[in-house]
Amino acid sequence: MGLVKGKPTTPTGKPKRANCEELKASLDDPDAAIRRHSAQELLRCPGAVRLLATRLNREKDVAAREAILASMAQIDDFEVVSELVECLRSDDAALCNEAIETLKHLTTDVSPALKSLLSDPDPDLRIFAVNILESRCDPNVERMLIGVIEQDINVNVCATAIDLLCELGTEAALDPILRIKNRFPSEAYLQFAADLALKRIRGI
Repeated sequence: MGLVKGKPTTPTGKPKRANCEELKASLDDPDAAIRRHSAQELLRCPGAVRLLATRLNREKDVAAREAILASMAQIDDFEVVSELVECLRSDDAALCNEAIETLKHLTTDVSPALKSLLSDPDPDLRIFAVNILESRCDPNVERMLIGVIEQDINVNVCATAIDLLCELGTEAALDPILRIKNRFPSEAYLQFAADLALKRIRGI
């Protein structure tokens, strides 16, 4: 019977911990379990965010993607925010949704990135930004949403913002909501959402 090769060990008999170069290489291993383990360990290495983000954009295994996103969420810094925002431009709908959910739970201030997204030429990205705003405990959220419904020319972006104002809007949003009703008089859903928001804010 042949010998079974085990994992490398230290003099104490414990498994040897992979170094950063080994972890970087194993991010592209054909075995998804090895890629997942590498993603979990790589957060201790320099340049981890860029390496994880690069792998994330081509990773197809669900568990490995979850491990990459979990590591990025643990690092939780401005570089992570920037990389996740770039993921929102992907044609992969699942990746976009995963990036949105991760951004919602970061403690790093994502407001600068969201302000930039709210002025992006792509209306889908502006909608993503509004969806992320929903989770932020930021005193400027209402002001940002009012800015959306006063300035954005896309009815779907505006309707998404009104839906959120229905939940957290104050009297400051009343006049802007009335003005947007006049701006899109023939858009049935927007009119419905605006009326609902007006009633909730007024306490009717």
